[in-house]
Amino acid sequence: MTDTRHAPRRKSATARSWWGWGRTDQALPDGECAALASLIPGLPAEPLPVPDLGGIDLAPPRIAPPGSLAPLFSHDPEERAAHTYGKAYRDVVRALHGDLAAAPDLVAFPRTETELVDLLDWAATANVAAIPFGGGSSVVGGVEYRGGGHAAVLSLDLSAMDRVLEVDTASRAARIQAGVLGPDLEEQLRAHGGGLTLRHFPQSFEFSTLGGWLATRAGGHYATLHTHIDDFVESMRVVTPAGTSESWRLPGSGAGPSPDRLFLGSEGTLGVITEAWMRLQDRPVHKASAAVRFTDFAAAAEAVRAVSQSGLHPANCRLLDPGEAALSGAAHHGESVLVLGVESAHRPVDGQLAELLALAADLGGSVPAPSGPDAPDTPATGQSGDGSAAAGSGDAVGAWRSAFLRMPYVRDGLARMSAITETFETACTWDRFPALYEEVRTGIGAAVEEITGSAGLVNCRLTHVYPDGPAPYFTVIAAGRRGREAAMWDEIKTAAMEILARHGATVTHHHAVGRDHRPGYDRQRPEPFALALRAAKSALDPRGILNPGVLVDPLPGPTG
Repeated sequence: MTDTRHAPRRKSATARSWWGWGRTDQALPDGECAALASLIPGLPAEPLPVPDLGGIDLAPPRIAPPGSLAPLFSHDPEERAAHTYGKAYRDVVRALHGDLAAAPDLVAFPRTETELVDLLDWAATANVAAIPFGGGSSVVGGVEYRGGGHAAVLSLDLSAMDRVLEVDTASRAARIQAGVLGPDLEEQLRAHGGGLTLRHFPQSFEFSTLGGWLATRAGGHYATLHTHIDDFVESMRVVTPAGTSESWRLPGSGAGPSPDRLFLGSEGTLGVITEAWMRLQDRPVHKASAAVRFTDFAAAAEAVRAVSQSGLHPANCRLLDPGEAALSGAAHHGESVLVLGVESAHRPVDGQLAELLALAADLGGSVPAPSGPDAPDTPATGQSGDGSAAAGSGDAVGAWRSAFLRMPYVRDGLARMSAITETFETACTWDRFPALYEEVRTGIGAAVEEITGSAGLVNCRLTHVYPDGPAPYFTVIAAGRRGREAAMWDEIKTAAMEILARHGATVTHHHAVGRDHRPGYDRQRPEPFALALRAAKSALDPRGILNPGVLVDPLPGPTG
C-alpha cells in the first residue's frame, strides 16, 4: 500500500466560465452562435452578449466570516457568481440575463476535515445554509439555494481536498478525497503506476468531482454492468453536523442496511462526503467499436434489448434515433445508429464485437466491417463522457463522439440566441419503452408548439441499457422567446415529468434530483421511505443547514 498524498497536481491555466459550460476558450464565438440559430426559425439575429460581472450588481454579503476561519473564505464577486448555479439550461439563461439573485453570501474552501467541521459548526450556530459544491456541473438545481429562512448562504467548495491519498494495489482500491476533478484523479492514479484506473467517465468528467459523483449517484460511460459510481464504492467517509461516518472497507457485507447507501445520492443534504475508498481496475489496452445502421427504430431498440440480455456486456451500447443521429452527424438519411464498443485489459475483443454485430444483423442492422483498435485514452478526450469509443473507430462513431463532447458548448451558444435546447433522461422496463418513446416525442412535441408557438425537435438516444430496460435520454430544441427562456423550459420540463410519471419511468436515471426534479421524485419514492429520509435529515442535520430543499423539504429554523 502506497501513500500518494504528496503527488503533484495538474491544474489548467485556462479559465473556467462562471456563467456557462466548461472553459472560456471553448465557447462558441458570436458568428457561430448566429449560424446555428439560423437553422431554427423564429430566433433573434444576434446573440445575447457574454455577461460581464462588472455590469451586474451582486447583493453585499449578509454575514461576515468568523475571524478564526477568515482565511478559508472568499466574497470575491466572480467566486460568488460561479457558485450561484449549476450548468442546467435554466441556469445558463438566467446568468446570461444577469440574474444572480441566488448568489451565496460567501464561498469557503476547506483544506482539511477539521476545517470543514469548524465551518459546519459555525454555520449551524449562525443559521447559515451550507451547500456542498464540487465541480458545479449540476443540471438539476443541486447547488442553488432557493430559500428556507436562513440568515445567509455559504457555498462549501471542496476543490482544495483533491488528493489520491493511498493506493492498495493488492485489493485494487484507492482512498481518494472528494474534491478531486476527474482528470486530476486519473492523472494521479496514472502517476502511481501499475496501470490502474477508476474508469468512471460521465460527460461532465472534466468539470466534476468524485464527491459530486457519489452525492448524485452519477452515471458513467459504461453502458452495461458498471453504469453508476455506486458500483465502484468500497467505503465512504462523510462529515455531518451530528458526527463523522466512516464505513468499513469490505468487498461485500450482509450486515444490515448499507451505511454507504444512505449517503450515495444524498446530494449534500445529509452530510459532506470528504473521501472514499474506490475500487479500481486495470486500464484497458484492447478496444474495438463499430456503428450499426437501422432503417427502423423499433427494430434497433429490439437489437439493443437483445444485446443487453446477451451477457456480452459491451462497454458502449448507445442507440441514436433518426433525429439524434442526424443532429450528431452520425447519419443523414433517416437511419437510427447503434454505437457498440468493447474493451479489455487482458485479451483481444474482436470476437466479442463480432458476436454483438451478429446479434444486431439478425435483427435488421446494417453491419460494417469492424474498425481497428481505438485511440488510447487521453485526459482531454478519451476519458470523457458517455462514449468509450474514440475517434478513429469509423465515421459514424467519430462524428457522434465529437458531437457529444461539443454539445454542451453548442447548448450555451444556442442559449445566447434564445433557443431552448436541453435534455432530460429516464429509465423504464423494456415492455413500457415503445409507448414511452412515442408519447414523449408526440406529447413533448405538442407541448413545445403550444408553449413556444412553433414546432421543435425531440430526439432520443439510449445511453445505458440493462437486461430489464433502457435509459432513454431525450434532447429538446425549440425557438424560445427572449427573456422567457427559463419559464418556457420550466413548462416543458413539467410536461415531461407528467409523461414519465404516467409510464412509471424514473424522473432521473443519472442526473440526480436536486430541486428541479423534486416534484417527480416526491411522486416516485414510497411514503414510508420519505418518512425515514426526513428522520435521517433531522437526526444528522438537526438545524437544517445542509443543502436545504434537496430531496426533502427544508426543516423549520432553530427555535433557540
